[in-house]
Formats: sequence, C-alpha cells, structure tokens
Amino acid sequence: MTPALELRAVARSYAEGKGRLEVFRELNLAVRPGEIVALVGQSGSGKSSLLHIAGLLEAPTAGEVLIAGQNCTTLDDRARTRIRRIGIGFVYQFHHLLPEFSALENVMIPQLIAGAGREAAMKRARDLLVRMGLEARLEHRPAELSGGEQQRVAIARALANRPLLLLADEPTGNLDPETAAHVQDELLRLIAEEGLGALVATHNLDLAKGMSRTARLERGHIIEE
Repeated sequence: MTPALELRAVARSYAEGKGRLEVFRELNLAVRPGEIVALVGQSGSGKSSLLHIAGLLEAPTAGEVLIAGQNCTTLDDRARTRIRRIGIGFVYQFHHLLPEFSALENVMIPQLIAGAGREAAMKRARDLLVRMGLEARLEHRPAELSGGEQQRVAIARALANRPLLLLADEPTGNLDPETAAHVQDELLRLIAEEGLGALVATHNLDLAKGMSRTARLERGHIIEE
C-alpha cells in the first residue's frame, strides 16, 4: 500500500552564527492509510519542524517528501499549495477558527476554496460536525463554543476536503485533562472512520498509547516504538 506520507533521508539545519544548527538528519518515516502515528519527543527535538516539512510548509535541507507516492520536494509553490489544500489536513494546538463565521461555515469554507459546490460543502460539513457530536452547535460562532467544541470544529475542518494525510500538532494541548480525553477519542475515531493516514505530535502519552504506533524523535533520528 502506498504510504500517505513518506520521508526519505530528510535532514533539516539552520544557519546559526558562523555555523549551522542541525535539527535532524537522515530521517526516514512512513505513514500508511488508516494508520495513526504518534510523534513524541522532548521540547526542542524538532517535532514542529518535522510536521512543517511533512505538510509542505517548509523545505528540507536534504532528502525527499512524498505524499501518496508523489515526490513533492522539487514542486513549485503553486503545486505544493494545491497538494496542501486537497491532500493534507492540519490541526493545531489553537483552533484558528474564523471568528465571524459559524461552526458550519468554518467547515464549509475550505471546501468552497477547493472548488466544491455550496450544497455539497454544506452536506459534508454538517455530516462531520454531527459525527463530532456538535449537531446542536452548527450555527454557533467560535466565541459561543467551549474550548473542546472549538477544537472539534477545527478537526472537522481539517477533514473537510477528504485529505489523504492529517497532521496534528499538540491537538489537545490547550485543553483540561477531561476535555482533552474526550477530544482525543473523537479525533482518533474520526481518523479511523475516514481511513486516512495521520501523524500526531503530542506530549500526551495517554493519547499516544491509543494510536497505531509511536515514533520518537531523539537526537535528530526517528526511533520506532
């Protein structure tokens, strides 16, 4: 099965004074459809940088990034943007919802941008939000939602365009433990139902235990657990 995401010998370093800071080197990782991989590691180990590279937001210093078998390393900005728009979903620690729009509209907007018709976008948005237990909150704006509800809308938005790959950076990091546990259950369930590959950076070891496997980023390398 072709991986949703494949990193081949990826390296990333930054100029620092007269030298270079090496974040990681010769890093290899594959995430297959239907697989949820927890990315763990100490603060400063490079988890966010790795997600940025996997999401085509940042270019590696060396190596290749493949999305659904397509080598995206040398694509121009327009092609990378198109793949991000329709092939990759992002969930961050903060929800980043558009405050002037309802929950339903927030999930519709990325579909409309990608060219979906309004009726189809509304149906998909409603379906995702209902599956996230938000059927009574469709018309509420972000400020009228709790933190857990906001994050569930953000998850639905990330899946709106049926991406092949989901990338999540500390998706429950801003939530209290009880709410975090509920949101993580909803996140893992919906990922499994949609059948996409997912790479989830987290400090929450309980969340990591519920995933297919764990990839630890340590001293610039991935250690499979």
